[in-house]
Amino acid sequence: MKTRNLILLLLSSLIASCTGSYYMESRNINPLGWDKDSLLAYSFVVPDTVENYDILLHLRHLDNYPYQNMWLFLGETDSLITDTIEFYLADDRGMWLGNRGNGHISMSVLYESSIRFEQLGERHLYIRHGMRRALLPGVSDLSVEVKRTK
Repeated sequence: MKTRNLILLLLSSLIASCTGSYYMESRNINPLGWDKDSLLAYSFVVPDTVENYDILLHLRHLDNYPYQNMWLFLGETDSLITDTIEFYLADDRGMWLGNRGNGHISMSVLYESSIRFEQLGERHLYIRHGMRRALLPGVSDLSVEVKRTK
C-alpha cells in the first residue's frame, strides 16, 4: 500500500512539473509614463515543438491610469508590429477589473492560447502601447508569461 501511494505521489509530482510557467519576465515602466516609442523586449528559449503553450500578459497599473481599456502592439521584430490586442481594465461604471494589492491593480490577459512553437530556439517578443497619448501615465509594469497548457 505504501509503495502504491509513493508511486502515485511521484507520478502527480511529475505531472505537476510538466505543466505551469517555464518563462516569466517583467519590465518596469517609467513612473513618468510609458512613451509610445518605448518597446518592451522579452526573449525566451522555445523548449520543444510538441507541447502546447499559452502566452499571457500581466499588466500592473495605478488608479491614475486615464482609460477604461488598453491597446497593445506586439511583434517578433523591433521594426515590424504584427499583432494588435485590446483589453478592458475597467467596467462600464469605471470600476477597475483585476486584483488590487500594494497600491496597484493587476490584470492578466491571454495573448495566445494552446499554440505550438514551429521552431526550437530563441523567440523575441516586442510590445508597445497603442494608445493615443504619446506618454501614457499610470502603467507600472508589464510581464510576459509562457506556460504549458494542461
